[in-house]
Amino acid sequence: MLKHSILPKKTKIIGMMVIAFLIIYMCTNGLLQAKVNAQSIENYSESRIEAYPGYKELINNLKAKYPNWQFKILYTGLDWNQVIKNETTVVHGKNLVYSDKSGAWICSICGDKHYDNGSWRCASEATVSYYMDPRNWINEDYIFQFENLAYDSNTQNIDGVNKIIANAAWMKGSSITYTKTDGTTGTINKSYAQIIMEASQAANISAYHLAARIVQEQGSGSSASSTACGNYGGYKGYYNYCNIGAIGNSSSAVITRAITYARDMGWTDPETAIKGAAAYIARNYISVGQSTLYLQKFDVDNTDSSLYNHQYMQNVSAAVSESSSVRSSYAKLNILNSNFTFVIPVYENMPENRCASPDSASVVTQNVRVTGNEVQVRNAPSLLGTVITKVNTGDVLLRIECATSKNGGYYWDRVVLPSGVKGYIARNYLEQIDDVTNANITAVTNTSVNLRNAPGTIGTNIVTTLIYGQTVTIIEKDKYNGINDFNWVKVQLSNGTKGYIADKYLTIVGESTPEAPANNNNSSNYILATVTCDDGSSVRLRASATTSSSVVTSLAKGAQVTVMQENVANSDGFSWDKIVTSDGLEGYIANRYLNKPNNKPNSNNNSEAEGDIDGDGCIDSGDLYEIVAGLKNNQSYYSASADINKDNVVDSEDIYLLIQILKR
Repeated sequence: MLKHSILPKKTKIIGMMVIAFLIIYMCTNGLLQAKVNAQSIENYSESRIEAYPGYKELINNLKAKYPNWQFKILYTGLDWNQVIKNETTVVHGKNLVYSDKSGAWICSICGDKHYDNGSWRCASEATVSYYMDPRNWINEDYIFQFENLAYDSNTQNIDGVNKIIANAAWMKGSSITYTKTDGTTGTINKSYAQIIMEASQAANISAYHLAARIVQEQGSGSSASSTACGNYGGYKGYYNYCNIGAIGNSSSAVITRAITYARDMGWTDPETAIKGAAAYIARNYISVGQSTLYLQKFDVDNTDSSLYNHQYMQNVSAAVSESSSVRSSYAKLNILNSNFTFVIPVYENMPENRCASPDSASVVTQNVRVTGNEVQVRNAPSLLGTVITKVNTGDVLLRIECATSKNGGYYWDRVVLPSGVKGYIARNYLEQIDDVTNANITAVTNTSVNLRNAPGTIGTNIVTTLIYGQTVTIIEKDKYNGINDFNWVKVQLSNGTKGYIADKYLTIVGESTPEAPANNNNSSNYILATVTCDDGSSVRLRASATTSSSVVTSLAKGAQVTVMQENVANSDGFSWDKIVTSDGLEGYIANRYLNKPNNKPNSNNNSEAEGDIDGDGCIDSGDLYEIVAGLKNNQSYYSASADINKDNVVDSEDIYLLIQILKR
């Protein structure tokens, strides 16, 4: 701080202005990084890993078979449910599945919306959970997605690289012929394998990983894809073997972006492009904590002070498929017993059992009407299934699965009878109708709870997991009682998703809150609030109660949240509340930006609010101007709202704190 500077007063004022605008520049350009909670990578310990269900047996099985393998554990400190929300709900399209997937593999919100080149769909929470759960992949076939990807001269050599690229016919040969930017032909008297080895050694990344990545991105056919052929559209002589910068919603957009990036980087021949890509991957991933295929796909390491955003690829299964290729190559090289090191992440509050692969049937929650008399309901999706009962025209049922293929000439959809019994009906006799509702009640979850596609814990699918404090709207009640010892209500989430929850896990807004889980400290009643700001801008939700904390998400004006704890901290000129958003993200927000019931005043919602110097209800650049102008015109300038640190003096320290607030 400059509070005790020995500069003359006039010089101090000018210096404060310069420093203020320098700090604004640094914040705007990302030079002041947000802080996040510390994580640790530690050697595998049986006693410690026991706190994380399902890991120990899997790791021990591999250690017994491959005694030279070393295992390290990345203790992320991240809550599992929050991780999945950040990988799905916060930004749709962050994780994609190929269009040959259907049903529960596909995000119910995005549906058939096309991504990338049109052949990809947004992955569902179930899909992302399946691929993100490390316990599904701690086995011989897929363990190499956790391999530390630094270069290792003891295990990596040119023969190994040649075996990895052996099926890519376009990479064969002792020299490389390529197209220059002027359209003429050039020659490099090196093989692709030689260049890959040199690039890996220089960048200190795994040669096998680089080789596998190039094959993954460019294919193993007779020729490379458009980003490595040196001739696409009006572009000649630019190469991007790892498709860096290749993003877009169409094939042409993806390729153009990749080639434009190569042009900007000066990648005008295969050798320069491969070595440039190796350096890029090392610099932007391996050296910032993303040193495994898994961590490059899922950014859950905070070495670079950020989470979830820095992900190499959208294909949710990329790490799995690449690890399989790497393992196959290592097997051909007969080096599987070498000294490999694996870094495996663990999360807090993981489910007891592994997250399962999405079911092949399309999981839904829909009301349907029967269109025939004496329609048979069977216990299996086949004409051979035993008839449970019969239904007639006009009967309303709940459909919970849509078949994706025919059996015996029929699509057999799964339904729930009014009694709660589940069975199958030929789709010919069903028509979808609007949701049947008998309620419109706002409620809040009083614990973390699974939202299911149908009433009951048996024979149903988990749609998503709701966190403690998340708001829902009850749209149907008193219909499915006593199923698996619970009374079930149908609810709708803020994003339109519908499903069923046992009513004991919900509290009606305004009612007393049941005893909260041990890890929560909430008041006796929930408070629902809306986000507000006079200028209509969004407000950032922070991971902790300070403006220097990492941003969880941005909340638009009018967004509804649940206040879990009021006034949990005072920092950076704000009083902070702990809140949960309607889509299940938790964090902290300055409570001056919350509009609570009955206009309940917040400690900072007044004309003397710290930082709101011009009194317009928002802290923005106008307030910075006011404090600088005030000091410029009067060195003894004082305002309670400008005295952010409350030391009875307005000076450079207050300007600094105001800029920290503006970083929001």
